[in-house]
Amino acid sequence: MNPFLALGQIIVSGALIAAILLQARGTGLSSTFGGDSAVYRSRRGIEKSLFRFTIVLGVLFVLFALVAFAQSSATTA
Repeated sequence: MNPFLALGQIIVSGALIAAILLQARGTGLSSTFGGDSAVYRSRRGIEKSLFRFTIVLGVLFVLFALVAFAQSSATTA
């Protein structure tokens, strides 16, 4: 595996973990089981930006994984 690819995947995965942990609590499935009682709440400001940044990081992580898989299967074949 390319060391730059591996380092990039590690950095993106760490940033993705941090972005997920920074998300507001009570906005997901946990609110179904007695969490926040708000029926609908839209994301605004920094919360919306963090949500979009998390999606971008997730896509980047998947792309890094696919490229690493393609390189490993091309190397073994």
